[in-house]
Amino acid sequence: MEYQRILEEIHAALKDVPQKGMVASYIPELRKIDADRFGLYLLTLDKQEFGTGHFDTPFSIQSISKVLSLARALEFVGTDLWERVDVEPSGNPFNFLTLLELERGIPRNPFINAGALVVSDVLLSHFDNPKEDFLNYVRELAQDGSICYNEAVAASEKATGYRNAAAANLLKAFGNMHNKVEDVLDFYFYQCSLSMSCRQLATTFYMFANSGKNAGGKTFISPSQVKRINAVMLTCGFYDEAGEFAFEVGLPGKSGVGGGIVAVHPGKYCISTWAPGLNEKGNSLLGMQALEMFTTKTGYSIF
Repeated sequence: MEYQRILEEIHAALKDVPQKGMVASYIPELRKIDADRFGLYLLTLDKQEFGTGHFDTPFSIQSISKVLSLARALEFVGTDLWERVDVEPSGNPFNFLTLLELERGIPRNPFINAGALVVSDVLLSHFDNPKEDFLNYVRELAQDGSICYNEAVAASEKATGYRNAAAANLLKAFGNMHNKVEDVLDFYFYQCSLSMSCRQLATTFYMFANSGKNAGGKTFISPSQVKRINAVMLTCGFYDEAGEFAFEVGLPGKSGVGGGIVAVHPGKYCISTWAPGLNEKGNSLLGMQALEMFTTKTGYSIF
């Protein structure tokens, strides 16, 4: 398979289209990003690498980090986690609050904001130094000590995170948050501010294509846990557009409002893309199109 040629064809076809979506503006720091940035990167299971465009430019991964925090929480508490957060698609925007009230503080899944706050609460209860420990975990997964938080993005999220604060307080009111609300929020904002390139992102997610082993061969989670995380990515990884992504692309994956998307084909590859302009659902407009083109051109989806 001529992966490099395919990636370059996709990049050439999309990089100059007039409609690139709208950069996230509700987080002031993300508003500054150039909407013309666009990168693609592929890492195969036998560690062949292919990339084009801005695939080595770091960006804020935002909600993509929720997959990594979920994996770490499952290491700590195992299946007990599912007593505090469900695994059903929400069918609503990622910051929707009404369902949390109706379902008495049990978030629909770990990838909407309320669910990720519960996962953050779990990590806060088990880490000695939460922000440092989580960052070291991600660095170990990626075998890359240069990965870091973007302090400006974290501060920007903290200054404008009123809906996240509302969700956290609802969770606390229903008894589904054990730590202080302000501590959970602070950790959550830093988690979302992780800065990675497409290359770093695909390398970090390699274990979800490789039965829980990272690119260095170290086991982090079990094949059973990988199976379940990939299932939740497929059904819930794109908020209320998860069905569309499964239909058009056919891979487990996760998006973030920083414009990143990462997707895996278990046993074959991990692919990531970054294009900051978002569609109306909050997913990267070009990224969605690029990954649909990739699985169509290669014939490699899970279906």
